[in-house]
Amino acid sequence: MQDHAIHLQKPATVVHRIVWVYAVPITLIHLLALAAVLPWLFSWTGLITMLLGVHFIGHLGINIGYHRLLTHRSFRVPRWLEYTFVLLALFCLQDTPARWVANHRHHHNHSDTEPDPHTPLVSFFWSHVGWMLFHNSGIHNLSSYQKLVPDLIQDPFYLRLAKNPALIFWIYLAQIPLFLLPAMAIGYMTAPPDAKPWLAAIQFGLSLVVWGVIVRTVVVWHVTWSVNSLSHMFGYRNYHNDEHSMNNWLVAVMTAGEGWHNNHHHDPASACNQHRWWEFDITFWEIKILEKLGLATRVLPPRRQRQVSKQRPPQPSAPVG
Repeated sequence: MQDHAIHLQKPATVVHRIVWVYAVPITLIHLLALAAVLPWLFSWTGLITMLLGVHFIGHLGINIGYHRLLTHRSFRVPRWLEYTFVLLALFCLQDTPARWVANHRHHHNHSDTEPDPHTPLVSFFWSHVGWMLFHNSGIHNLSSYQKLVPDLIQDPFYLRLAKNPALIFWIYLAQIPLFLLPAMAIGYMTAPPDAKPWLAAIQFGLSLVVWGVIVRTVVVWHVTWSVNSLSHMFGYRNYHNDEHSMNNWLVAVMTAGEGWHNNHHHDPASACNQHRWWEFDITFWEIKILEKLGLATRVLPPRRQRQVSKQRPPQPSAPVG
C-alpha cells in the first residue's frame, strides 16, 4: 500500500459551484438503480444482460474507445469503428469524448500534483466521484480543449458534442427502447398460460431496462472511477514514477486490464498494460483480435519492445531480378 501521508488541496481552478448537469444524473441514476432490489423487476436474463453489458458496452466503449484509442492513440481503426466505440461509451453516460479525453490527458500531465483533476491525495471521495461535481475552469472550456484535445475538436462530430453536451443524454436515453421493445416482445410471446401476456411483457421489458441499462451504468461508473481512486491508493509498483499510480489486481479484474495502472503510467502510449506474464490485460488481447481481423493498425507494443525494434538493424532488401 502506498503511503498517503501527503495531502493536496483541490486544483486552484476548481470553482466551488456544483455542476448540476452532472450531479443530478449521477444521483438520479443511482436512485433508479435501487429498483433492482424489487423481486418483480428481477430476471436472470436481466442480470446476464447487465454482466455482458459491463464488458461489451462499458469496457469496449470506455477502455478501448475513450481511453486507449482516443486519449492515447495506442492504435488506429477505421472511422466508422471509432465512432462505434464512442457510441458505446456514450451509452455509459461518461461525458463527451473531448471532455473525458481532456481530463485524462491533464491527469497524466499533472498526476498526483495540485492540477491533477482527481488525485486521491485530496481524498478518496474526491478522486472517485467528487471531482466531477464541481466546475474546473482550467479544463472545461473550448480553449482548454484546443490545447489538450486538438485532434478531437478538429472532427465536426466531436466538436458538436463538446459544444452541446446535452446531446449525450439523448444518446444515452436512445438505448432504452433498444432494450425495452425486444424484451417486451419476448416477454409477451413467452408468457405462461396463467399469466396476462401484456403484464409479462412489461415486467420482462422493465427488468432488462433496470438491469441492462441502469444497473449496468452504475457498475461501469464505479469500475471506471476505481481506476482514479483505488489504483492510486492500493497495490504494488513495478515502476517508481513521480506519482502514486499502483497496480491493483482487483481493479484490473473489474476493468479487464485497466487496473495495471502503474504499468500504464510508466508507458501510457502502449496499447498493452501487461508487463508481467500474470498481469492479464484482456483489453489488449481484444485490440490484438481487431488487428488480426485487419480492423486495427499501428498497435503500439510496450516501450521495451519498441526500443528493441529501434535497435534492431534494418534487414537488407531482397535482390531484384
